[in-house]
Amino acid sequence: MAINFEELKEICEVPGAPGYETRIRTYLKKRLSGLVDEIEVDPMGSIIALKRGKENKRVMAAAHMDEIGFIVNHIDSEGFVRFQPLGGFDPKTLTSQRVIIHGREDIPGVMGCKPIHIMKPEERKKSPELQDYFIDTGHSKEEVEKLVRPGDTITRQGDLMRIGNCFNGKSLDNRISVYVLVKTLEALKGKTIPYDLYAVFSVQEEVGLRGARTAASRINPDFGFGLDTTIAYDLPGAQGHEMVTSLGKGTAIKVIDGTAISDYRMVDYLKRTADKHNIKWQTEIMSAGGTDTAAIQQYGRGGSLTGAISVPTRYLHQTIEMVNEVDVDNSVKLLTQAVLQLDENDWSHDVTG
Repeated sequence: MAINFEELKEICEVPGAPGYETRIRTYLKKRLSGLVDEIEVDPMGSIIALKRGKENKRVMAAAHMDEIGFIVNHIDSEGFVRFQPLGGFDPKTLTSQRVIIHGREDIPGVMGCKPIHIMKPEERKKSPELQDYFIDTGHSKEEVEKLVRPGDTITRQGDLMRIGNCFNGKSLDNRISVYVLVKTLEALKGKTIPYDLYAVFSVQEEVGLRGARTAASRINPDFGFGLDTTIAYDLPGAQGHEMVTSLGKGTAIKVIDGTAISDYRMVDYLKRTADKHNIKWQTEIMSAGGTDTAAIQQYGRGGSLTGAISVPTRYLHQTIEMVNEVDVDNSVKLLTQAVLQLDENDWSHDVTG
């Protein structure tokens, strides 16, 4: 399956900081038209797209549509904008980062901090912290205040581009999984699925899995699939146990992360499904971090039988991120087959996988 670069580019570049996902939500509602039976937006703002199945069991597949960003909290006497983060950042990656402030209109800016030339020797040895940064819009204080107010959101500016067999750009976490879920619905169009599929494009994942929690409580799924990125530290100097996953080796089947232990029956099912259909896969075992997987698993009324399909990603939560087209393609294929064959698996007894 060829990756639709132009569609992926659109999905990655539409802004949507946590709690302010209006633009990406609007885009996706239009894109999902004709692929599902019902589209609903819940009170928190998550999209719940329902494709009906043969039997009244519920499957929830969730990909968060928010991206890490910032929120304006102050404009100083010279017109420089100060901010707070919305999601996790490695501050040292922010120097000279281009951003867009979403004020009365979209205002481009650049993140600045103290130049190295005038740092004291002890300052040069320290990594910058978030409070060391400001945003320079090139406007005077008066001009900035006409356009920007505290509470306006800020997202990173960065075009998606192809590099070799990879895609490189901002917010691939988690827009790549949004793409995977959309393409899975496209692949399922016209097909009969065994159980009702609730495709959830959740909000506020980057600040605590908030949208997926409320959606899971609403849906009360029997089965669940978390869809997100995972670390690919397959770089010079990395030791084998640090890599988690590697680019180009296939979709990642999550075993554990910092917030969830995937149901061992689902892990076994995903592995066998991948092998049956010649889908490339690798194991994801991560000691920290978390995704909507935990919310899906825990926030239905009785819990759900949940696993996760992850896209290996280099440079997570940095200026740019990178994924391999092989891994993206195999993620779509595995989710599609996993949804189609859920009723063929025996979930009633232990497996030794």
